[in-house]
Amino acid sequence: MCVRRSLVGLTFCTCYLASYLTNKYVLSVLKFTYPTLFQGSHVLVWLPASVLFVGIIYAGSRALSRLAIPVFLTLHNVAEVIICGYQKCFQKEKTSPAKICSALFLLAAAGCLPFNDSQFNPDGYFWAIIHLLCVGAYKILQKSQKPSALSDIDQQYLNYIFSVVLLAFASHPTGDLFSVLDFPFLYFYRFHGSCCASGFLGFFLMFSTVKLKNLLAPGQCAAWIFFAKIITAGLSILLFDAILTSATTGCLLLGALGEALLVFSERKSS
Repeated sequence: MCVRRSLVGLTFCTCYLASYLTNKYVLSVLKFTYPTLFQGSHVLVWLPASVLFVGIIYAGSRALSRLAIPVFLTLHNVAEVIICGYQKCFQKEKTSPAKICSALFLLAAAGCLPFNDSQFNPDGYFWAIIHLLCVGAYKILQKSQKPSALSDIDQQYLNYIFSVVLLAFASHPTGDLFSVLDFPFLYFYRFHGSCCASGFLGFFLMFSTVKLKNLLAPGQCAAWIFFAKIITAGLSILLFDAILTSATTGCLLLGALGEALLVFSERKSS
């Protein structure tokens, strides 16, 4: 059982790393920034969550095309602050001191980043804020609907089907449908190969994430996710253009400390 859990964790980390690096390559190096074309009963009850899922991938693609991966992940983690605040204020759940410190560190790191990011991009930060709001709302809605008649896999299938349909229709009003005709790498094999790889990796990441959450305790799952983010952020600095000043690095380390405290509180509570 221990070996199986380790294999699932390593598979998740591999998919997480490969998925982020591939998406960053397509969005930033090839500069294919047309998310409407790049992504795409109990079902009705789940529909609001699917709408938020579309917001997550659309805004996330816009933000990732403009921000370094470590910066994006630090901003992404603020969604945990939204969830913590909701649980504290509306559900009156008891919050451990470690979790409160974690939320404060994550918020401080994200708040300081725009003032210390030498590659500051207003549009990137705008879309990152939309992304983290959608992530926070999605996770809150997901928890509020448990137990659900839909399995985790069914939920993800519905999310992807809904996103493909909605983003396909949205490609015309957003202008992506015609803008893509001017994309310089449209007929290059590396573009088509990268897009196919991104799709497959996204699916395997989703599948491995569900397996990870079903097989491991919340604290162990949080630890694997944290490990995947660390190796992804570290390798991305070597592979993509990222200018990290001492102030920016300090913000990123503060965010990492905040997530480490979150992992600690999850492991302690479980």
